[in-house]
Amino acid sequence: MSALSKVLRQPAAGCLAFWCPGCGHSHQIQHGDGPGPRWGWNGDVERPTFTPSVLVTWSEPSDNPDEFDDTTKNVKKACHSFVTDGRIQFLGDCTHALAGQTVPLAEFPEGWGC
Repeated sequence: MSALSKVLRQPAAGCLAFWCPGCGHSHQIQHGDGPGPRWGWNGDVERPTFTPSVLVTWSEPSDNPDEFDDTTKNVKKACHSFVTDGRIQFLGDCTHALAGQTVPLAEFPEGWGC
């Protein structure tokens, strides 16, 4: 994985990663030619813009019966954002504390991935 800037990594050809301060881990998009979903990228490694929105979903174990899916006992999580000019606009369907806020892209933690 190569560091393109303090806020952008390239884990593989045609793939970009940015650090999500809401989730506390990286999110990846694919750009350019190739199979699977693809995003537009403005080519700026310091102030990237990705189009369309970035939606990441996952499940986590939960001990709280008010949260979990009855079949798996997992709680569904989501991070949905627009990344525009180096800022993340977290949409209202995010399940983390930054839902509804817009913040600058965060730097990757020291020593992460490179």
